[in-house]
Amino acid sequence: MRRVLVVDDEPQMLRALGINLRARHYAVATAPDGATALRLAGHCPPDAIVLDLGLPDLDGVEVIAGLRVWCSAPIIVLSGRTGPAVTVEALDAGADDYLTKPFSMDELLARLRAVLRRPVPAAQPRETVEVAAFTVDLGSYTAVPTSGEGEPLHFTPTEWRLLAPLLRNPGRLVTGAQLLRDVWGPGRENRTNYLRIYMSALRRKLEPDPSRPRHLITEPGMGYRFDP
Repeated sequence: MRRVLVVDDEPQMLRALGINLRARHYAVATAPDGATALRLAGHCPPDAIVLDLGLPDLDGVEVIAGLRVWCSAPIIVLSGRTGPAVTVEALDAGADDYLTKPFSMDELLARLRAVLRRPVPAAQPRETVEVAAFTVDLGSYTAVPTSGEGEPLHFTPTEWRLLAPLLRNPGRLVTGAQLLRDVWGPGRENRTNYLRIYMSALRRKLEPDPSRPRHLITEPGMGYRFDP
């Protein structure tokens, strides 16, 4: 049975979609906000995701970007936002299709069938990286104490998008321009203040002494690298 994660802040919409999808023999999980969606997707990866952009905690585009750090399931955006710029932004972030509200349930179901017919990418090996006292699993979007004691770390989708390329390329410089372009899009390559703010937050979470980072290293004027 195919698993579908439905993300929408309208209870009536969640209920209607859940009823219709279950009637077609899909297993359905529902989330009223972005944080819940990311947690559910990490705990039990879905085969497809139906996502509203207007969520109460995170913008839907940011949720898409966060999912795309590790999740390859097709994403159908279902939103009241209209206009080519909004559609392009969602598709560039990693969505596979875009349907505006109000919509035809038959059309949504047809589009869901279409994305589920696409070939499934080959499973990737699990990627775990040791950073200070934590084991970061890039496949399941989690970071837990290596000792097994203590609470897991929680990252925002933007923090994950910055952290993942560094951890996947240990010892290698990742330029600031590349990170800005990949995370915030073309035209943001000069917004180095974005990187300073988010890297500071990552160091506070991961580094034993954030003021003297051991693992997330700044290369002045160039970018950042991860030193294992």
